[in-house]
Amino acid sequence: MLLYNKRLRQTLTGYAFLAPNIIGFLTFTFLPVLASLGISFTDWDLIHPPHWVGLKNFERLLWFTIEQGKLIFNDPNFWKYFYNTVFLMGGIPFGIFGSLMLAMALNKTGKIHISLRTIYFLPSMCVPVAIFLVWRWIYDPDVGLFNWILSFLGIKGPNWLSSTFWAKPAIVLTGLWVGIGGYNMILYLAGLQEIPRQFYEAAEIDGANAWQRFRYITWPMLAPTTFFIVIMSLIAGFQGGFEAAYMMTRGGPAGSTITLTYYIYNNIIWLKMGYAAAIAWVLFVLIFTVTLFSWRYGGRKIHYVM
Repeated sequence: MLLYNKRLRQTLTGYAFLAPNIIGFLTFTFLPVLASLGISFTDWDLIHPPHWVGLKNFERLLWFTIEQGKLIFNDPNFWKYFYNTVFLMGGIPFGIFGSLMLAMALNKTGKIHISLRTIYFLPSMCVPVAIFLVWRWIYDPDVGLFNWILSFLGIKGPNWLSSTFWAKPAIVLTGLWVGIGGYNMILYLAGLQEIPRQFYEAAEIDGANAWQRFRYITWPMLAPTTFFIVIMSLIAGFQGGFEAAYMMTRGGPAGSTITLTYYIYNNIIWLKMGYAAAIAWVLFVLIFTVTLFSWRYGGRKIHYVM
């Protein structure tokens, strides 16, 4: 009986310490998420009481009709902004590759390499608003750094952020500058330092060149790290793009840099809370599906490689 009472007290003490975190999670995360699901089935402008509309928000968002052999979407803006989101995610492979190359270059001892790691990581520690304001100046067609450099080559630079063709690549380039030396580089550095040096020594004795050592030792051993980075990058890609677009282009020109998260924000500003919640839940299902597919398929590939 005494042992039971002692265990009960220990259990209650543990829950008492966890209570603030649990209460905070329920209050500020779980319940709002659950409420947003209910709001997605309503038409609510924050002024009048919510009006139940069932699946009409999702029907307007995702459904289409066929007229004269052409697809006519109920909300063509959603698909346009979905394309913008996927386009901006096109920088993910280049960012992962750049982080890996940078990590391999800095995977050495010495003060100079430690200093370089700090320098390359600094953009990830800076306030995003400040970074995007600086890059907006860099892309300025009249006094920006890029067009100033191009002028020395006899090239007239484009109006980067006011061009429907150049605005998205400009934002992708900004994201690469920020991300290549960031957390992905740190993860790859940690992964590289976990690879036993004996593997490389044995490969060198067998006459393996640098490419062969990378292909048969480094890359397979980094497969779990790469898999984790890919999953997290995909999730961040679907959720990202708002800060850069808001600070650098305000979603323009002609909506060419509006992403799905930016579209949610716009609908909140327009007091279309039900429609904004519907977009958020479609985005959640999309991220969940892509993550689940990547996890199941990528997990088998990693098991095969390892």
